[in-house]
Amino acid sequence: MRCSDMLQMSLSSLLKRKIRTVLTVAGVTIGTCAIVSTVSLSLGIQQSMNETLATMGDLTLIQIYNYNPAPDATPLDSAMVDTIRAMPEVAAVTPVLNQYGSFLIRSGKYQYQDSFTGVDFSALGPLGYQLLEGALPEEGAPEGTILVGQNAQYSFVNPKRNNQYWGIQYDENGNPVEPDVDVMTDKLELEFVITDPENNTKVRPVRLTCAGVMMEDYNKNPSPGYTIFLDIDYMEKLIQESNRINGVKEDPTKPKNYENVVVKVGNINQVAQVEDAIQAYGFQTSSMETIREPLMQQSSTIQLILGSLGGITLVVAALGIVNTMTMSIYERTREIGVMKVLGCVVGNIRAMFLVEAASIGFLGGIAGVLLSYGATSLLNMLLSTGSGMGMMGLSAGTSAVMPPWLVLAGILFATLVGLVAGIYPANRAVRISAIAAIHQE
Repeated sequence: MRCSDMLQMSLSSLLKRKIRTVLTVAGVTIGTCAIVSTVSLSLGIQQSMNETLATMGDLTLIQIYNYNPAPDATPLDSAMVDTIRAMPEVAAVTPVLNQYGSFLIRSGKYQYQDSFTGVDFSALGPLGYQLLEGALPEEGAPEGTILVGQNAQYSFVNPKRNNQYWGIQYDENGNPVEPDVDVMTDKLELEFVITDPENNTKVRPVRLTCAGVMMEDYNKNPSPGYTIFLDIDYMEKLIQESNRINGVKEDPTKPKNYENVVVKVGNINQVAQVEDAIQAYGFQTSSMETIREPLMQQSSTIQLILGSLGGITLVVAALGIVNTMTMSIYERTREIGVMKVLGCVVGNIRAMFLVEAASIGFLGGIAGVLLSYGATSLLNMLLSTGSGMGMMGLSAGTSAVMPPWLVLAGILFATLVGLVAGIYPANRAVRISAIAAIHQE
């Protein structure tokens, strides 16, 4: 028997019993709609949670802290940073080195003597730093390249002037006043701060080039607003030079340690894995995963409960398919006997009934998905007005989402349920005796 003939006979049999078929398909439709809608709502809850947490910081960032490490602890040095960078889940990593008071930047009669931050310039792009003007330095940028924070532009002051205002100033119309120093075009020179008044060491200033002005973003760590970024290797050289000038001796036996390293993970679902791997080296870490994980567990619990309720409905629908197909066998016993006498392969008879059951599941799956679109649209309309949030315990901004994979999964799952439900009736059909079936009225 050809597949087309088998499919035609199966559909013809379903159409002969329209009322029974429609009622059975309706059961599958309700079950599919229940499952797809509840999964859609749980996905919306997860998305809403992620969006809420994203306003508090980057969900894929891990902060490594290494304050006051033990003498025998694993050093958080360049080699360890390279080890972390080599992890396949890591998208970017940079040590963070903060400095204040060792050097200053002079531009004409103005000077900047505030915060400096050493970072790996190549990591700034993947970490999501944005610029108001200019461009992020490329790998291999010349020494002396800097990035100035949006608010740090206004930290250039005239040391001979008293009662100066630090920070952005606004005119009478509320528009920000241009800073005294245009960091993109004015001459910038770095000078070392000599702490000993009797130290007469003369050091030539270092010429700097500003590659861009960074946009303020308080969710970033380190925050780019009130600081000036330098390449961390270059900044270490400047600190060593500052120590030499001021006679500060460094202990060569003391292992070099970074106090803070920022790690960017490529996928939010791999943050916990990377964080565990870093903690295994003995370092303290922090990330939004400590907040996100309990919320995701709560969301998964809700999804399991809602999905189970929908699953019960679909199980009832599967029993309906079994009942429908079993009744169909009793009504078509003589037809089955004739097919066997004519030499029809037993496997084709089984396949014919399985196709009928799968067709019921397939039709119910399509109808259930279409009904789910209407149900989720109604639910989203209620959530948008806030009328259903208090009753359901949902936060503002929550909405059910139906990605394409959920639509396809709903149809395939309903079809599979129909196919499984048809196994018992199909096996029952092939066990019918051909002689007894022919003689049955």
